[in-house]
Amino acid sequence: MASKKKGNKPGKIITINFSWIYFLLIPFVIWMLFRSTSGGANPQKIEWEEVKTMAREGDIEEITFIRNDYEGRVTLRPDRGDKYVSRFGGKFPEKSPHFIFLVSGSFNAEEMFGELNDSLPQQQQFKVVIEKNDRTWMDILNWVIWPLMLILFWVFMFRGMNKGMAGPGGPGSIFNVGKATGKLADKETSKVTFKDVAGLYGAKEEVMEIVDFLKNPKKYTTLGGKIPKGALLVGPPGTGKTLLAKAVAGEANVPFFSISGSDFVEMFVGVGASRVRDLFRQAKEKAPCIIFIDEIDAVGRARSKNGGFSSNDERESTLNQLLTEMDGFDTNSGVIILAATNRADILDKALLRAGRFDRQIHVDLPDLKEREEIFQVHLKGIKLADDFDIEFLAKHTPGFSGADIANVCNEAALTAARRNKKSVDKQDFLDAVDRIVGGLERKDKIITPEEKKSIAHHEAGHAVVSWLLPHANPLFKVTIVPRGQALGAAWYLPEERQIMTRSQMTDEMCSLIGGRVAEEIVNGEPSTGALNDLERLTKMAYGMVCYYGMSKTVGTLSYYDSTGERSYDLTKPYSEKTAELIDKEVKGLVQEIHDKTFAILTEHKAQFLAVAALLLEKEVIFADDLERILGPRVGSKAVDEAQVPENQSETKADN
Repeated sequence: MASKKKGNKPGKIITINFSWIYFLLIPFVIWMLFRSTSGGANPQKIEWEEVKTMAREGDIEEITFIRNDYEGRVTLRPDRGDKYVSRFGGKFPEKSPHFIFLVSGSFNAEEMFGELNDSLPQQQQFKVVIEKNDRTWMDILNWVIWPLMLILFWVFMFRGMNKGMAGPGGPGSIFNVGKATGKLADKETSKVTFKDVAGLYGAKEEVMEIVDFLKNPKKYTTLGGKIPKGALLVGPPGTGKTLLAKAVAGEANVPFFSISGSDFVEMFVGVGASRVRDLFRQAKEKAPCIIFIDEIDAVGRARSKNGGFSSNDERESTLNQLLTEMDGFDTNSGVIILAATNRADILDKALLRAGRFDRQIHVDLPDLKEREEIFQVHLKGIKLADDFDIEFLAKHTPGFSGADIANVCNEAALTAARRNKKSVDKQDFLDAVDRIVGGLERKDKIITPEEKKSIAHHEAGHAVVSWLLPHANPLFKVTIVPRGQALGAAWYLPEERQIMTRSQMTDEMCSLIGGRVAEEIVNGEPSTGALNDLERLTKMAYGMVCYYGMSKTVGTLSYYDSTGERSYDLTKPYSEKTAELIDKEVKGLVQEIHDKTFAILTEHKAQFLAVAALLLEKEVIFADDLERILGPRVGSKAVDEAQVPENQSETKADN
């Protein structure tokens, strides 16, 4: 109930908290349970024969008989209490009754008490009170209060599930567990448009065509074209798939249902299929409309071939219902399915076929121009320095997704605020990238002088080898400051390559093993700091031999499984003899890389030691420092100190 105040100001809304009802009912129930007790007395139970003996001895003052309970209550004379004090724990109770006795239904109270009193002298006779216990309130408690409390408890328990729903039949209700939980959005509720989506040129054009079909259907139908029934957005995490869907909701001017794939799956049998049916029923009523299913892999995972052992019948029945609704016997004219996933390889083939998802729209990592546009979007609310260059950041952040760029911008603003700056400058972004990619600086980490020298030689080995090889990634800086789990790192600016040649891969592998070889040259033995390098080196070596056909001995064969179906097969796609040949070829390739790297560092040992010494002195050195020691970099332009580290190849000095 709301009360109005003067000036058309909204009055204060008085709400009732139902939990207070329980606090009021609890003392009432307790009172009802104990109201019929003997006022705090603790009577002892005896038999009728003992009552007659006590009466003949003149100990009884009064007997109250409850007719409908067949219970007698005995009150002793005060002067006879000492006789029975042992039966009450050493203290005679002040409150009565003192004893109770129970009899059968054939007990005639008037006759039995009258005969007993007549047999006693006048001074020993006792008072007799016969009454009937009134059970009206107890009957009400048993037949009304307890069911009412049960109903209130049931309502209270499920009230939270219905909170926020439009009515008593909301999808969160326990009585509507089979109803679809999708949210309905339209142009009024969704304010995101395609102008807010930076980059994603190819993907945005594909989605805009679907929106244009809904707005101008005659443009396509006059030529015999049909609108695609479904489009699947596929790409790495953080690339903007859900953002594209929000833009569609804001641009399409048709009802837009959004739901997550996990919302279909429940612990109750049949709920998932029921929710799919209800969702499409609502969509057909509002057609033309769009249904967006985010993370569809939660419900669209490929059905198991061995259904008796490893399948989840509830999930598979939900998928079967989804397949039927998308393209079954009944037509879904005017209903377009838009879905997103970053695991398209595990989706069921029947779900991906034409007629259900006619298009697979790949949302890839942004290129140079797209990154610049994304930076412009995320830098709108940040106060930048006057000489700030957005193109500078875009050029030196290859491999960053839209979510990564948003994180960099936010971290840079936090870094500037931590330093009490008036605006965010280039150095704040440099530090933000370092912190996000490499982790937090740990200058207080305890490192012995011997370990510090070993780390410096390790990182100098990476730097010198990558500088002297033309196809290795350009070096940006080298540091021995602990950051995250790494004791040191060499930061690179990888070129945005789509393919790699054999010479490029071998140069990269030489750069990876450079730290390990440097330790062998200086210390005479390796350390555990090269674990991460060796792991990546081995993976690249097996990739060259098994996947890319870059081995003359094994031949131009590829054992790569792009479909993912071979993961269920416990056998290898090649014989044991071929496996031995692959292992032998990989070992030979790694040894060749090791010998080549060893020769490079031995030939330039003086420069290599000079780099290590400079690294021990400064802790952080840049590309221009290496250029002064080693000369201009072969086959590539040097990276100056102003450039920012990026999707760096980080060489760890510890594990």
